[in-house]
Amino acid sequence: MQHLITLADIADGGFAEAEATLDGDAESVILHRDGDQVRAWLNVCPHAGRRLDWAPGQFLKSKEGLLVCAAHGASFELANGECVAGPCRGSSLQAIALSIVDGNVLLAKHRPA
Repeated sequence: MQHLITLADIADGGFAEAEATLDGDAESVILHRDGDQVRAWLNVCPHAGRRLDWAPGQFLKSKEGLLVCAAHGASFELANGECVAGPCRGSSLQAIALSIVDGNVLLAKHRPA
């Protein structure tokens, strides 16, 4: 499994960005920590295919607790990556399967279909 980051390097309730090799390609991945759990998605907005961060590794979170795309304001639920507001409402971020082992956040062998 591919090491992405340590759990301690992601603030609880915060975001981080890591590079992962998926299907042989280097991809930017958004990581969100909620306690001892980490969720991950490709750093690609389904609206226009642009990165969601406003600067490398810097993500916007609304006062309602949604991940906000810096380019067009699409807003995503953190539980499932679903777009609930903005130009891609009803679409979802592409989830990336992870494992946490001994405080290390690892990319699972295969990404979900």
